[in-house]
Amino acid sequence: MALLRMKEIREMNLEGREAKLKELRDDLLHERGVAAMGGAPHSPGQIRALRKNIARLLTVASQERTRKASGKGGTR
Repeated sequence: MALLRMKEIREMNLEGREAKLKELRDDLLHERGVAAMGGAPHSPGQIRALRKNIARLLTVASQERTRKASGKGGTR
C-alpha cells in the first residue's frame, strides 16, 4: 500500500474518495484484527500508512466543506 498523494486525492471525484475511504477503513480494521490476534502484519508499516491515507482523505473532504461553506470557489 503506497501513500496517496494529496494531488491524487484532490483529482478524485466525491464518490471515488468515499469509496477509497471505505476501502482503507476496511483494510485498517482487518490489519488491526490480525495484530490483536497476535499475528504479525503483512508489512510492519502498513497500519501507519493506512492511517495516514485515511487522514489525508478526511483532510481534503474537510477543506472542500470549508471552501463551500465560505463561498469560495476555485482550485489551488
